[in-house]
Amino acid sequence: MLLALMQANARVLDVDANCAALDAAARTAAAAGAAILVTPELFPVGYAPLRLRAELEPSRLPAIREALAGIARRHGIGLVYSLPSVTDGGSWHITSTLVDGSGAELLTYAKVHLFGDDERAAFSPAEARPAVVDFNGFRTSMVICYDVEFPETVRAAALAGAELLLVPTALAHGFETVPQVLLRARALESQVTIAYANHSGIEDGCEFLGGSVIAGPDGSLLAAAGPGAELLYAEVDPDSARNARDVVPYLLECRPELYRSWGI
Repeated sequence: MLLALMQANARVLDVDANCAALDAAARTAAAAGAAILVTPELFPVGYAPLRLRAELEPSRLPAIREALAGIARRHGIGLVYSLPSVTDGGSWHITSTLVDGSGAELLTYAKVHLFGDDERAAFSPAEARPAVVDFNGFRTSMVICYDVEFPETVRAAALAGAELLLVPTALAHGFETVPQVLLRARALESQVTIAYANHSGIEDGCEFLGGSVIAGPDGSLLAAAGPGAELLYAEVDPDSARNARDVVPYLLECRPELYRSWGI
């Protein structure tokens, strides 16, 4: 399966411009034969937690979601997008959604680990573990940005059967070791393919790193982006996770009961 990642600079609260950029990326990725396009955290609205909470009207969100499903449907490509969501009780979460090439929703996830004062002021942390669905022959799951930096989150997805982990992110400049070192370690230790899609440029005063990566379940680097806007591609094999787990069975041989007795 050909996997595509969109790395781009969003315009904060300019939904039309951001969706147009996403539509163009989906068109290009589909023409290249990609089965799925992964886009950055909160890209359709831009990454600016405090402004989103103060200025984004929640009643707009269903129409934005329908527009994004329409992009997937129009180009016949799976799509991962990230938006705020608001519960009936008024709690705001950062979420990601996977839709298939018909625009049907397959999977949703709400961010568990919030990063920084702005995110914690604007959003509430979720608690549900990552779910897993079948997508194009892959057992597929999602987490968001800071979540992937915790081995427990990725391991939970892997233990639920995930072979492919899709990660919209908003990683600032100065954290280069996250995509260059940590992501490959996460992929290796839980033996999953990880696709990590970041912003580029500056949004609301935050300078983003770029540096999106696709890492294989053996820790290999399948693709890496530079600092600017680009579409990143990698061919991923549905057997790669199973092969890695046959060689070194980390998931079978881990000892969670023992670790709990250690206070972990």
